[in-house]
Amino acid sequence: MIITISREFGSGGRELGKRLSDVLKHPCYDKEIIQTIAERHGFDEQYVSHVSEKILQATYPLTIGHRFTMAPSPIAKQAVAIAAEQQKIIENFAKQDDCILIGRCADVIVKEYHPFNIFVYADMDTKRKRCIERAPKGEHLTPTELERKIREIDKERAKHREFYIGAKENTRSNYHLCINTSGIEIKKIVPVLAEYIKVWFEIRAKNKTNI
Repeated sequence: MIITISREFGSGGRELGKRLSDVLKHPCYDKEIIQTIAERHGFDEQYVSHVSEKILQATYPLTIGHRFTMAPSPIAKQAVAIAAEQQKIIENFAKQDDCILIGRCADVIVKEYHPFNIFVYADMDTKRKRCIERAPKGEHLTPTELERKIREIDKERAKHREFYIGAKENTRSNYHLCINTSGIEIKKIVPVLAEYIKVWFEIRAKNKTNI
């Protein structure tokens, strides 16, 4: 049972993944992926996160199906190495056992494992409120600044996804379930969602057996 969660910034995708992990008793991987890369290469975690998305997008028009090749500059080389390592780690998690993978185009990377793909989104008011409640200590953004930050991060995520799949997406047909968390307490929907996912995998296993 492999579950992937793609999400808009501030929509609660990470919380959803962690709560699903508690209910289903499967490990959930999010920042752990970045932490593993940072530890293996001796990099700062924020640097890994920045390089793996922004610098790699600007340097290489590759897709997930291509081999990562050598880059012309030291920073670009690091970006390629980090992207390759991230892909390898995500694939290894999927190979090892049931798990929940958050973000980082995991649904594309582990496609051959036939995961259950979720997309989480919300309206701007909900995303602003959630960001304010979970803001790092010392961060004091105005509503306008916060909305700008949310839109910028969502834009970067869209670019990162475009980098991996090699094309723009204008539909959510790649997901098995899209969840609007606007005005909803995520903890209240997780039990029902967990049962839905179990049924989905049971039906898939049954259909596979009957082929």
